[in-house]
Amino acid sequence: MNVEETCDLCSRASVRTTEHHLIPKQYGGVAGATAMLCSACHRQIHALFTNEELAGFYHTLERLADHPDMAKYIRWVKKQDPEKKITTRKSNRRKNQ
Repeated sequence: MNVEETCDLCSRASVRTTEHHLIPKQYGGVAGATAMLCSACHRQIHALFTNEELAGFYHTLERLADHPDMAKYIRWVKKQDPEKKITTRKSNRRKNQ
């Protein structure tokens, strides 16, 4: 469900958010912790990381934000208008997998 809130990762306000399972559902995260993320951050996470990586290590907002590629993205997206449609490309790292 989309709700207008503040993104738990980039802290942009008045954005439509969706629920992100910090541990992917396929790895047992159905009833686990979640975060409310703007669609741009949610798509970027899934473009950068496999579900296996998310379950194994990047299962907290702190760890996601500490990854150099994600940190760079967050710095950039914070400056974007919440109304702007942001496109996401699969990372080169993921393309080669």
